Amino acid sequence: MKIWSIANQKGGVGKTTTTVTLAGLLSERKKRVLLVDTDPHASLTTYLKFDSDSVPASLFDLFQLPEVTRSAVQPLILNTAFENIDIIPAHMSLATLDRVMGSRGGMGLVLKKALNSLIDDYDYVLIDCPPVLGVMMVNALAASDRILIPVQTEFLAMKGLERMMRTLQIMQKSRPSGFKVSIVPTMYDKRTRASLQTLQELKMRFPDQIWASAVPIDTKFRDASMKHMPPSLFARNCRGVFAYKTLLNYLERLDQDER
Repeated sequence: MKIWSIANQKGGVGKTTTTVTLAGLLSERKKRVLLVDTDPHASLTTYLKFDSDSVPASLFDLFQLPEVTRSAVQPLILNTAFENIDIIPAHMSLATLDRVMGSRGGMGLVLKKALNSLIDDYDYVLIDCPPVLGVMMVNALAASDRILIPVQTEFLAMKGLERMMRTLQIMQKSRPSGFKVSIVPTMYDKRTRASLQTLQELKMRFPDQIWASAVPIDTKFRDASMKHMPPSLFARNCRGVFAYKTLLNYLERLDQDER
C-alpha cells in the first residue's frame, strides 16, 4: 500500500483537485483507493457530495479511539459513489484537536497506526492536507511514503513552498530516512509571463524534486467539482486530466526506480 500526502502551507494551489483527480485515475486502473480528508474545512469531503456536518463518522473519531485497530477504524470509512474509492471524511471538529489533544503523547502517529491496520484493504491512500502546520499535517506527513506539493505557478505560491520545505526539514530530524518529495506545478498558463518565470524558477531551485511538466489551468476542473465527480470521469479527454495522467505515470516510475 502506497501512502501519498498532498500538502502545501498555502491554500488555493490545487491540493484537493490533485487528490481527487489522482484518485479517479487510480480507480480506473483498478486500484483500491482510500482518501483521507484531514482539513477541517472538509473540501474533499464536500467535493464527493458528503455533508461534513452530518456524516455518521469522521477522522475526528479516529483520535477518540481507545485503541487503533482495523475493526475500530473500518466504521470510519465511507463508500463513495465511485468504484474503488472510499473516504475517511473530515469534520470541523478537527480544528479543535491541536488545542484539546495536541500535547498528548503519540498524537502525531495516530493516522499512521490506523493506515497500517488497513494495509491489505487498499493499494493507495491519498491524504488531502490542511494548509497549516498542526496535528493533522504532522499525522499526514508521518504516515506518508511520498509528499506531493502542488504549487501554483505564480510568485506568491513560492512562499508557501518555502514554508513547506522548511517544515519537512524540521520533521526530517525524527525521520532519518527523510521524505520523498515531488513538487507539482499547477494552474499553469503558458500565455502569462508570471507562469513561465515561476515554472523556470521552480525547475532551477528544485531540479531533483520537481515534476518536469505542469498542470494547466482547465475550466473542466471547476465543472467536475460542481458535479461532484473526479475530473477523469467527468471529462477524461481534457488537457488537465491528460496532465495528471502524465504525473501519475511519472510517480509510478519513481516508485519503481526507488525500490
